Amino acid sequence: MIIDKLFENVANNGHVCVGLDTYYGYLPEFFKNRYSSISEGLFQFNREIIDATLDVAACFKVQIAYYEAYGMEGMMAYKKTLEYLHQVDALTIADVKRGDIAKTAEMYAKAHFTGDFECDFMTINPYMGFDSITPYLPFVKENQKGLFVLIRTSNEGAKDIEYLSVESDEKVYNVVGRKLNELGKEYLGKSGFSSIGGVMGCTHADEAIKVRKDLDSTFFLIPGYGAQGGKAEDIALYLKNGNGGVVNASRSILLAYKKIENGEANFASSSRGEAMRMRNDIEEEVNKLTR
Repeated sequence: MIIDKLFENVANNGHVCVGLDTYYGYLPEFFKNRYSSISEGLFQFNREIIDATLDVAACFKVQIAYYEAYGMEGMMAYKKTLEYLHQVDALTIADVKRGDIAKTAEMYAKAHFTGDFECDFMTINPYMGFDSITPYLPFVKENQKGLFVLIRTSNEGAKDIEYLSVESDEKVYNVVGRKLNELGKEYLGKSGFSSIGGVMGCTHADEAIKVRKDLDSTFFLIPGYGAQGGKAEDIALYLKNGNGGVVNASRSILLAYKKIENGEANFASSSRGEAMRMRNDIEEEVNKLTR
């Protein structure tokens, strides 16, 4: 199962998921001027970041909205970025958050698990119902693909729906997570985790121990670290024996050069430095819990 490769990457490279949420305005001016098109500029910037962080990241998440915003130019950069990640044997998460049913969902699965935009994992939204997940399952079983399904997100608005009280005074996200964990047991890898993972924000550390216990075989894609308030010690609580999750960071890595004097000329090495700092920060807290 594809989840076993991600598990191994975490064990070898750490928990960092580099988010390639690449806005054209993030590119240093001198770098923009090298290329005659937005497409090539975006791709070449991504390539530099990938090369610099490949050995200190477990995977790379490409957020499609940043590319859709530039039309065909952006989508060509999106395609080339995914292709390059496959060339260097990196695991890819297409952050597309699709949420529909029946044939429409089947076409979303085909679009992102085959062809020009092929990825290893994709994010989907289950809040239309669990029949919105079903069309993806053949790709998980037969094509070694994986899912990260929204369970509890890190944004403030998560409280509007995900935190509504339901049966036995649980929250909506608890019920969604438990059902997802049960479904995922049909797609377990040798690591003990499922290729059907969940998006689990780290901004509510007081809930972490219960969440990890209840969702014992669900691998987490964890947003919320850094600017949204999540700390390394919070991340550690969402893991299981030091594994079972990757932690996304986008702007903090892509724009690390802005925190360094004359950093533009060395933007890729600045990104590597931030990814290493983040990796070591999380690893230190994980070691405290697993000693």
